[in-house]
Amino acid sequence: MLYFLAEWLNFEGVFNLVRYQTFRAGATLMTALVIGLLIGPRFIAMLRVRQGKGQPIRADGPQSHQAKVGTPTMGGLMILVALFLSVLIWMDLNSPFVWACLAVTGGFGLIGFLDDYDKVTKASHKGVSARTRLLAEFLVAGIASYIVVSQINTFVYVPFVNDFGIELGPFYYVFAAVVIVGAGNAVNLTDGLDGLATMPVIIAAGTFAIISYLVGRVDYSGYLGIPYVEGAGELAIFCASIMGAGLAFLWFNAPPAAVFMGDTGSLALGGALGAIAVATHHEVVLAIVGGLFVFEALSVIIQVFWFKRTGRRVFRMAPIHHHFEQLGWSESKVVIRFWIVAIILAMIGLSTLKLR
Repeated sequence: MLYFLAEWLNFEGVFNLVRYQTFRAGATLMTALVIGLLIGPRFIAMLRVRQGKGQPIRADGPQSHQAKVGTPTMGGLMILVALFLSVLIWMDLNSPFVWACLAVTGGFGLIGFLDDYDKVTKASHKGVSARTRLLAEFLVAGIASYIVVSQINTFVYVPFVNDFGIELGPFYYVFAAVVIVGAGNAVNLTDGLDGLATMPVIIAAGTFAIISYLVGRVDYSGYLGIPYVEGAGELAIFCASIMGAGLAFLWFNAPPAAVFMGDTGSLALGGALGAIAVATHHEVVLAIVGGLFVFEALSVIIQVFWFKRTGRRVFRMAPIHHHFEQLGWSESKVVIRFWIVAIILAMIGLSTLKLR
């Protein structure tokens, strides 16, 4: 909205600042943060009244989690409101990348909301069937992939190698959809402790804000030997909105959490990261930066596969953060140590920009 106004005024005077993506990224972050902090208390109070008993807590989970009974879920709605409003205010909505990311964020958010609603109304942690969820997610991801791929080539670029990519052709559409769906579900599986998923999402979004800006600059991308994607710099602002909305949510989600993100937020944010990675041609780097999410998802896959084959468990409990709780780590120790891992992985991911 402000970008269109500034453009209409030919970016004269103070509106010249709006021309710069770096300024709008900072402004978007602060806008999303302020909106989230302002709506948070009333939003949480509304959720608490409407949900009554809050999110169902697994009886077979760590016993310390039983103290969380009554905590409302669907806090991801607060994130989405702050994110969408800040994006509409500051971003250049002419960019197809923006609409693709908004489609994934909103679509996955809706799927997560329906899942959360089903859990709350039925007082069960099962929610919508996995098959139905995946079909809906691939539908949304497929549409977004079509929008994004129409603007870029169909190469998968390999990090640590200078301007080298593998041509997938039509299969790239499937690959892009798998990346988006995989990212959404990986973040969803990570969201099991207070603040555990929120900060790594913020860290990953900050990392991809830098990547998006560099990929969208022909001079910087040429110097670094990374693929140039015209218009991708606008996604740095989208990443900033994720950071601002995420920080506002973390204010209320910090232990002991006043509200849970729920599938509404975790699916939406994970899917958004996947869409951004596809649009910037840094899908492999997402697996590095979001390695914590990958590790969480793999722990579930390994646990289920091995248990079905042998009847035994590899981990005491999956996802992996519950395994460490069962080993005697306190919730806060698991969360903070996982945050440290996320920061290290983000630094490794950023190093791929130069080590080529």
